[in-house]
Formats: sequence, C-alpha cells, structure tokens
Amino acid sequence: MSKLEINDLHVTVDTEDGPKEILKGVTLTINDGETHAIMGPNGSGKSTLAYSIAGHPKYTITGGTVTLDGQDVLSLSVDERARAGLFLAMQYPVEVPGVSVSNFLRTAKTAIDGEAPKLRTWVKDVNAALEQLNLDPSFGTRNVNEGFSGGEKKRHEIAQLELLDPKVAVLDETDSGLDIDALKTVSEGVNRFRAREGKGVLLITHYTRILRYIEPDFVHVFVDGKVAESGGKELADQLEANGYDKYVNAVTA
Repeated sequence: MSKLEINDLHVTVDTEDGPKEILKGVTLTINDGETHAIMGPNGSGKSTLAYSIAGHPKYTITGGTVTLDGQDVLSLSVDERARAGLFLAMQYPVEVPGVSVSNFLRTAKTAIDGEAPKLRTWVKDVNAALEQLNLDPSFGTRNVNEGFSGGEKKRHEIAQLELLDPKVAVLDETDSGLDIDALKTVSEGVNRFRAREGKGVLLITHYTRILRYIEPDFVHVFVDGKVAESGGKELADQLEANGYDKYVNAVTA
C-alpha cells in the first residue's frame, strides 16, 4: 500500500532579488494504484514540485506538509526519502563519470534495501530490465549517463525504477527528447511498474503524447504554482485542443 499526500505546500527559491515563491499552496493525494498527470506551461512550478518532494536543497519549504503512508517526508534526508519509497526520474539526468551503470544500480539497491542483492539473481534482474528497455547488456559497463543519448538516459531512469521498486514514482518530463520508439519503450516500462500492487505514479509532462501510452486516472492543470483544475483523462484532450490560455489569463486578470 502507498499513499502520498501533499497538503498546502508552499516553496520558495533564492534569487538575486531575494526569496521567490514558486509553489503557492499545492494540495494533491496519490493513492496506491493511481496515476496522476500534471500538465502546465513552462515556469508554472511542475519541476519545483518534483524536486521539493525529493528533497533538493535548492528549494525551501515555507509551509504545508508531504507525507508518505503517514510518515513526514519533509523531515527526512534525500536518502531517507528514497528508502521510504520515493523515486524521482529526473528531466535532465546528470553524468557520473567513473561510476559504471552496474555499480551504480547495485549500490543504489543495497542502500535502499539495507543489504546487497544476491549477485547471481541480481545480474539476471539487471540484464532482464535492460533488455526490456532495448539496452544491450554491455550498457552496464558504461559510466552513468556519460555520452548517453537522450533516449538512453531516460531508459536508464526507467531501468532504475524497475529494479529499485519504490512505492511512488515521480516522473519529471520523462517523455522530453524521446523519439516515438523510445517513448513507447519508456511507457511500457512505466506501465510494468504501475501493474505492480500498491504503486503510485506522479507524471509531469507538457504534452499529451505520453498519455496515449500511459493512461492517467487523474489530470491536473498546473499554473502559477498551484493546481488550477483537476479532472479525468479527457481534461488532457481539452488542453491539447485549447492550450493553457484560459488558465493563464485567469491568473493574470
């Protein structure tokens, strides 16, 4: 079972002109078995929400709460949040020179589980995850994200999701920079995760194309640091047809 509850979350970032409020009271609940899509224009705060949940030090929580199965997420360090069951697939995965994919994955699994996976079964699990994402087994010998194409970076993120098996996955624009084949492969990986019992997904995206492969239970329009409207998957189709002007104009009026 998993339940991520975000209640009246306010977040600021430091700028040259002082602290600037980015999130202005976000309230959202993701129950197990649910997929929530957040859509909105650039600069609306979608990625800020993702990184604030994960514990990025750039973002300062000034109000509100985030809990996972009743546990106070905001009081936990980044690694404690991962062990509690949170996972973030980053929009721009960083390079880690000198660390191979295989070592990275095994170290991460060991840190989250508290014990090293058995090598024989672990190698099989890794190879199976890579194969499902159309990545050659030799991919494990490469340095993390170093020289990776955009598609390889995103498929590597989903390999992590499959192997680390969190409770709630926050996917920050996992579809950006992907061609149609990579998009389908990544979406299939997310759907395999969603099919497991007791999982939740928060999917952040600009476009509806990924929602053709990952069907959301709820769609939220994110504008000016908060949820402007929520609905079912049909809301995404309305956004595709009409854009965000209706919501942006309501904020600036």
